[in-house]
Amino acid sequence: MESRATPTEDDVAAKSTRRLLPEEREQQIVEKAIQHFTRNGFGGSTRELARQIGVTQPLLYRYFESKDALIERVYNEVFQWRPDWERQIADRSQPLPERLYAFYLDYSSVILREEWIRLFIFAGLTHEGINNKYLGKLRTKVFLPVLAEVREAFGIAAPRNAAETDAEIEMIWSLHAAIFYIGVRKWVYGLKVPADLDATICQKVDLFLNGAPAAMQKLREKKRGVSSDT
Repeated sequence: MESRATPTEDDVAAKSTRRLLPEEREQQIVEKAIQHFTRNGFGGSTRELARQIGVTQPLLYRYFESKDALIERVYNEVFQWRPDWERQIADRSQPLPERLYAFYLDYSSVILREEWIRLFIFAGLTHEGINNKYLGKLRTKVFLPVLAEVREAFGIAAPRNAAETDAEIEMIWSLHAAIFYIGVRKWVYGLKVPADLDATICQKVDLFLNGAPAAMQKLREKKRGVSSDT
């Protein structure tokens, strides 16, 4: 009896792909695109992109009308926002240090991933403005609320002008930049990072809480001093 040829891995993969439901196929494309963009950035043609992620160019366009549409979907898939973060920051039933430990530990678990770090950097370098939506949300839903909670906890007056607000935002940027840079060291430079990341994150929160309130108060005193001399 004539033996039948054993299917190759490509045959099996192709057959499995043909059986995917449309929504499953779309999600598969997105997941492969995330892997591709994470390693290679956002450059290259749609033809090359389709080849790299294992689909035809017409199939890619069937699900995403343009490369930018696929990039937007990838961005939304990776940079998800947890609504609980805002409630966590504002919950004054807990001491401020405990709230910030909990928030930044959770936040760090989301952003200190290879795809998050590398896609954020690639997006900033090659797609001007694509990060603005996320950074705007970070400002309104994290930076300003955390600063308000710090002022409340330490009895510091609210900023009197935009310059004082900007100076305070620079203070909290130092905390976020320090956390983000852990991911850069690991996923961009290939350097070692602390084994106990939770302890490291809490230390960075401590540095912020032990420095920012004094700097905020000094900012108010400096302004008063300038006003009284004029």
